[in-house]
Amino acid sequence: MSQIDWIVLIVTLVGIVAYGLYKSRTTKNLEGYFLSNRSMPWYLVLLSIMGTQASAITFLSAPGQAFTDGMRFVQYYFGLPIAMVILCITFVPLFSKLKVFTAYEFLEQRFDVKTRIFTSSLFLISRGLSTGISIYAPSIILSSLMGWDIFYTNIVMGGLLIVYTVSGGAKAVAYTQQLQLGIIFIGMFIAGYLIVHNLPSNMGFSDALAISGASGKMNVITTGFTENGFDWKDRYNIISGVIGGFFLALSYFGTDQSQVGRYLTAKDTTESRVGLLMNGLVKVPMQFFILLLGALLFTFYQFNPSPVFFNKAVEEKAMTTPYKDSLLLIKNKFNQQALVQKRNSEIFLANQSTQNKALVFNGSAELNQLKTDYKKIIQKASPGADTNDTNYIFLRFVVDFLPKGLVGLLIAIIFLAAWGSIAAALNSLASCTMIDFHRRFSTSTMNVPDLKRDEKEYSISKYYTLGWGIFCIITAEFATGMGSLIEAVNVLGSLFYGVILGIFLVAFYCKKIQSNAVFWAAVIGELMVISLFLLDKYQIIGLGFLWLNVAGAMIVVLLSWCFSLFKK
Repeated sequence: MSQIDWIVLIVTLVGIVAYGLYKSRTTKNLEGYFLSNRSMPWYLVLLSIMGTQASAITFLSAPGQAFTDGMRFVQYYFGLPIAMVILCITFVPLFSKLKVFTAYEFLEQRFDVKTRIFTSSLFLISRGLSTGISIYAPSIILSSLMGWDIFYTNIVMGGLLIVYTVSGGAKAVAYTQQLQLGIIFIGMFIAGYLIVHNLPSNMGFSDALAISGASGKMNVITTGFTENGFDWKDRYNIISGVIGGFFLALSYFGTDQSQVGRYLTAKDTTESRVGLLMNGLVKVPMQFFILLLGALLFTFYQFNPSPVFFNKAVEEKAMTTPYKDSLLLIKNKFNQQALVQKRNSEIFLANQSTQNKALVFNGSAELNQLKTDYKKIIQKASPGADTNDTNYIFLRFVVDFLPKGLVGLLIAIIFLAAWGSIAAALNSLASCTMIDFHRRFSTSTMNVPDLKRDEKEYSISKYYTLGWGIFCIITAEFATGMGSLIEAVNVLGSLFYGVILGIFLVAFYCKKIQSNAVFWAAVIGELMVISLFLLDKYQIIGLGFLWLNVAGAMIVVLLSWCFSLFKK
């Protein structure tokens, strides 16, 4: 990056952090540190919810996801608006009425302490691991730009986040996310404009979409049906998106403390509801636009020099090995085929016939095959290297093609997205540890006067935030080679979200079912979900990860009902 890019990057990040810490002055107790004294208006609740969702993974990996697999990932969000309505009717009023710090406090009142602790533990495991992956995402940028070892980069990135989160608490998270999202949207729109602007002068936005469509990237709606019936292995289609996405969104926003903690900061129930409903309206168009950047970027590289492999650091390392000649041979073939593909695209634009569309589609397939061959040789040259370059596609475009100053701004945007979501996650991990474990079982503050107890718990909460930050850094060190990070995070969440949702569904709607039935149903359900995942991973069965959310919830509900009958 140029000097001006570094200036823009540093000034933007320092300014955001300083603003957040300034606005985060609050009462030094748990209510202030975790819930901003329940004082937030709906628009800050909305921005906080969106900021917690929209991590660096969203802006770094989603365009690459569309670049490689098309727009069909957007169907993953189709169940979200329905889930928001259900949450506003059921979950939000109850949580607000009970004045809980965490969603899991309700479970002890409804069932017993073991059910509360088990559910909270599932959340801590899933959110702790996924937050580690979220730290890894911006570390990729620093590692790529500076040439640093990713191991030390994770420590630097995680350390900065820990200082930021420990100091500010929930209020710092909410206020910084307000600015972050504004800067993020401006930056992404600029990136989209520049992608189209740098296409050939005779091409417009509709032409770019036509090329993407001909290459199979505009597959916004897919049914999941083949000549053999419905394909349960297909991860993204309209059916799995509406049903599986609904269950996942209901669990994520209704039972995941990283999100529940966002709308518990609201002034009242109405503010919480408005924030959630607006999120349901805004999230799908927002994700569509981010994915559209990837589809447009695919067209951009049909008319501009495209890397065979987008992870420059790994490629350069492989070029120092005896496999250099083999890599150069494939790269030359790729460049020749890219010229042919450019001509195919020009012919298609002149006459968008079915035959010319097939020409573009087949040309894309040939380029993809050469990329696959290139990655295989890199794997031989650097065993253990991450050969999935999906997460580097948008970053490589930003560094190679954006004008000076904007590169720094776009990099800052990805950092800001990371900081907002990870800070919220660390805050929620600390709140669950403090409320569901420390306050529930520790006797150290039992006989301390109220004021002193508040100050002591406030201080202890900061140490829990620090501890979870260190855990997440350690997790980030093992995140290499996970492929598309946006997929990895959602797959990880799906291992736990269905079971957690099932426990809450029983709590809300099955009044006669008691604690032992739901507890053992949840334990068995979690083991069954993990078994289904492993059976799919080793191709014994085929099941897309979104269905794990449905399976987990249904298993818990049905087993709870069966166990309650057995007890009778």
